[in-house]
Amino acid sequence: MAADLVLDTAIRDWVLIPLSVVMVLIGVLRYFVSKLMRSNQVPDAKIIKEGQLIIRARNLRAAANFIPPKSFRARRFYFSNEENGLLIVPKGQVQNAQAQMFSDPNMAMDMMKKNLSMIIPQTLTFAWVNFFFSGFVAAKIPFPLTQRFRSMLQNGIDLSTVDVSYVSSRSWYFLNLFGLRGLFSLILGEENAMDDTQRMMQMSGFGFDPSKSLGAEKDSLDIVQHDWALPKFEHRAEAVLKKLAI
Repeated sequence: MAADLVLDTAIRDWVLIPLSVVMVLIGVLRYFVSKLMRSNQVPDAKIIKEGQLIIRARNLRAAANFIPPKSFRARRFYFSNEENGLLIVPKGQVQNAQAQMFSDPNMAMDMMKKNLSMIIPQTLTFAWVNFFFSGFVAAKIPFPLTQRFRSMLQNGIDLSTVDVSYVSSRSWYFLNLFGLRGLFSLILGEENAMDDTQRMMQMSGFGFDPSKSLGAEKDSLDIVQHDWALPKFEHRAEAVLKKLAI
C-alpha cells in the first residue's frame, strides 16, 4: 500500500515556491534576451504569402459546410487543381529547406541564437535544481493517478511505496518547463508565449519547407467531404415553428 506523507511547510517555502518563481523569471528573461539577439531582417514576402495561403485553405476546410456545394467545389478547384492551383508548387521552384538556410547566413545565425538562448539557461537551471533540490517531495496532486504517471511525477525518487500523486522537485521543474505557456501568454502576449516543447521541435528542423506544407494542405482539402448544413438548419427551424404553432 502506498505511503501517505505529511509535507513539511519548509519545503513549500524553500523549494516549491522558489523553484516556480525562478522558472517564471528565467522564461521572461529568456524572452527579452532572444528579442535583443534577434536580427532586424526583413521577412521574405514569399514565405508570408505562402503562410497566408495555408491559413485561407484551412479556413475553407473549417467552414466548408456553411457554403453551397457548387461554391465549395469552385474554391477547392481554385486552390488544388493540378495545373495552376495555389497550393501546387512547381517542381522547378521546390527549394530544399537546408539549402535555403545555408544560402542565407542570417537565417543560420538566428537559429543558432534561438537554440543557445534556450539550451544555456535550461542547462544551468537543471544543474541548479539537480544540485540543491534533488530528492525532495515538493507537492501533492489533489486527485488520484495511475501508476503510469509515476515516472513523470516522481523523477529522482526511487520509492515504489510512495503514492503516485506526490510530485518530486525534479519533476516539478519539468512540469514548469513545459507547462508555463498559459502564464507566459498573459505576461508576454499570445504570440510570444512559445513554450520549450515548440522550441525543441524547431531545433529538429532547418527551416520552412513550402512544398511539404502546401502539399499537406492540398491533400487535406482534397479529402474533405462536403455536407451543406444550411438545409438542415431550415428543416430544423421549420420543425420548431410547427411545434410552436401547435
